[in-house]
Amino acid sequence: MHKVLLIGAGSICRTHIDAFEGLDGRAKVVGIVARHQESAQKAIDAAGLDAAAYTDYKQAIEASGCDVVAVLTPPDTHCEITVWALEHGCHVLLEKPMAPSLRECDEMIDAARRTGNKLQVVAQSRCLTPIWRTKKLLESGLAGKLLYTQVNSYWYRGRSYYDLAWRGRWSTEGGGCTFVHAVHHIDLLAWMAGMPCEVSAMLGNVAHTNSEEEDLSMAMLRYADGTFAQLSANLVCHGQKQGLTFACEKANLEIPHAMCADTPQENGFPQENTELLDQLHAAYEAIPSLKYEGHAGLADNLLRAIDDGEPLLVDGQAGRNTMELIMAVYKSASEHRAVTLPIAQDDAFYTREGVREKMPKFYEKTGFLAKFEHDNIVLASANMK
Repeated sequence: MHKVLLIGAGSICRTHIDAFEGLDGRAKVVGIVARHQESAQKAIDAAGLDAAAYTDYKQAIEASGCDVVAVLTPPDTHCEITVWALEHGCHVLLEKPMAPSLRECDEMIDAARRTGNKLQVVAQSRCLTPIWRTKKLLESGLAGKLLYTQVNSYWYRGRSYYDLAWRGRWSTEGGGCTFVHAVHHIDLLAWMAGMPCEVSAMLGNVAHTNSEEEDLSMAMLRYADGTFAQLSANLVCHGQKQGLTFACEKANLEIPHAMCADTPQENGFPQENTELLDQLHAAYEAIPSLKYEGHAGLADNLLRAIDDGEPLLVDGQAGRNTMELIMAVYKSASEHRAVTLPIAQDDAFYTREGVREKMPKFYEKTGFLAKFEHDNIVLASANMK
């Protein structure tokens, strides 16, 4: 049985507890680390765990006997904790976003390579059956060549969202809606459509005057084969309608799950291709459902990678790809020009310090709460099914 240590006792902590504890007895959460020990103990008690509460992650890794660590802390702490855990014999499940800079991503990837320990980055949408099926159907070629991808990462957050001390600052959060929220959809874009060669972007802050960061961004992506993708992310859309559309030669495949297929009439106008739609629906339903979904799917995959050598679903390079797309959006928007990929190591947007220096501060950060007073807040998540 794998012994799991959770570093961070925030809102995502219970999700990780349920994920590991729900794997048919293959893993046990033995400890939780938090800045304040009472926060760790509260999470332990709420889940009914037989586990220890810690305030120092290094001491916790040594004392708990863990072999798997889940890093659930703010992004600016990810690299230091992850590298230390990997170098001290632990495999790591790392919450997204992976890191505030490509250099830190590379340091974590290098630590995993040097130690031989596994590094899995959280991208839980990959482990949802409808998305898994759409990915496999896209790969099958039944819908034809992918021509254009539309990504809508629409969220709503009120001004008070940025009252937490670490949010709304380039130095601690690492970015706004593109970095923190659209990471879900940008990951799926890179996973399903691949990495582009060129990015053109704009961004701004239209509603959150207590945050340095953007609350709206738009980008066009060009691929080497001449096809395109479009990305829109913001925190001002009521209803939070999110989705991806993959426009292929013969049909559209969509997330949340939908399909449409047309064939041109003599005058070029569309007519529904019911025969192809029937084939697509049949192929979609024939793809087996996932046994474990969301975070549990990633935890299961990590344990199988450790025990049986199964490939990681979201390895360090996959997490880095998402970060490189985000940094390309930031670089293009700040420099007011199209940028090409990859981003070189001597580029300012390779380092955290460079990003902080180059990115505009839209407003002065105000509000420095350690935590919100009430715990019964509903956490909105990506609507990806």
